[in-house]
Amino acid sequence: MSAVMITRKIARKWEKLPGKNTFCCDGRVMMARQKGVFYLTLFLIIGTCSLFFAFECPYLAVHLSPAIPVFAIVLFLFVMAMLLRTSFSDPGVLPRALPEEATFIEMEIEAANGNVPAGQRPPPRIRNVQINNQIVKLKYCYTCKIFRPPRASHCSICDNCVDRFDHHCPWVGNCVGKRNYRYFYLFTLSLSLLTIYIFAFDIVHVVMRSVDSGFVSTLKETPGTVLEVVVCFFTLWSVVGLTGFHTYLISLNQTTNEDIKGSWSGKNRVQNPYSHKNIIKNCCEVLCGPPYPSVLDRRGFVPEDSAPSNAPAASTAVNKSNNPVPQTTKTTAPLLPNEHTPDDAKPVIPLTEKSPTPREERSPSPANTPSTEASTDVKLPGGSKDTGQKL
Repeated sequence: MSAVMITRKIARKWEKLPGKNTFCCDGRVMMARQKGVFYLTLFLIIGTCSLFFAFECPYLAVHLSPAIPVFAIVLFLFVMAMLLRTSFSDPGVLPRALPEEATFIEMEIEAANGNVPAGQRPPPRIRNVQINNQIVKLKYCYTCKIFRPPRASHCSICDNCVDRFDHHCPWVGNCVGKRNYRYFYLFTLSLSLLTIYIFAFDIVHVVMRSVDSGFVSTLKETPGTVLEVVVCFFTLWSVVGLTGFHTYLISLNQTTNEDIKGSWSGKNRVQNPYSHKNIIKNCCEVLCGPPYPSVLDRRGFVPEDSAPSNAPAASTAVNKSNNPVPQTTKTTAPLLPNEHTPDDAKPVIPLTEKSPTPREERSPSPANTPSTEASTDVKLPGGSKDTGQKL
């Protein structure tokens, strides 16, 4: 009889994570499900740079300087690295509470709020913490069943709570949060420089060619240049404006979410407790701080279910129920000298008469017949003996 080996694939944690994210490369790549605009971003960047390398760079390298295409290649590679780093990384997703943790938090909230009368709205689930001598409210997330840390928010698109949530950017196909904000800012900054660089040298290329063959004929000879100028012109204002806006936020150590909600500039004029009151310190904290580790453990293994381990125990219990084993009652001494077991708590085991065997019928002497009543003597700490119940 040949043995059949059954192999079961061990699942990783990224396969069981809730939320609306997609994973690739065995959990190493994490993105949002809506990636159509991200592909558009790749097409615009790669397409525009390819046209620039094909039409302008050969002419400019010969007539101006060979360093022009070299610098363009370096800048293009840096832009692509920052884009992929922002899109493929964990933005700072917070794990949801386990069922036991959620139940415990619910019990704490109910104990703190008390019984709410019917028809009345329960009080908001808020906890107050003090940061730099200022009270900050921690809000409860009904989806993740946790009190969100300061500056965290729940993304409705990815359906996750993100630490230091800035915004959800469809152009990068991911949320922008604590772990990828600096890469997002470097992406927008480098993309602004690349757009200005290509747009400027497109104009230079058209002007240099127009000197020899005229402006109209130059446009007919270089249709790729015309397309690049149009794309860069409309892209320049949005990308440069976005970079300037985030530069302003970094100097104040704010997030886009906080700026839109007016968290630190509302009617109460509450000061930002996270700002160092210094532009250089704020920029160093956001851009030069240490990298933050992920708290998801996406590539960790899911613990095995306890059902297979309980199966042998269940079968053993079934066998024991089919073949009953006689039970024995053990009398234990009281824990304290004056402690006694009450009579109603003592176990009572019904006695069953045992049919006599032929040998017992032949030798009916009382000396050989075992007594059906057994007594257990328990020695108390005081030195006296207490007879246990009769079985």
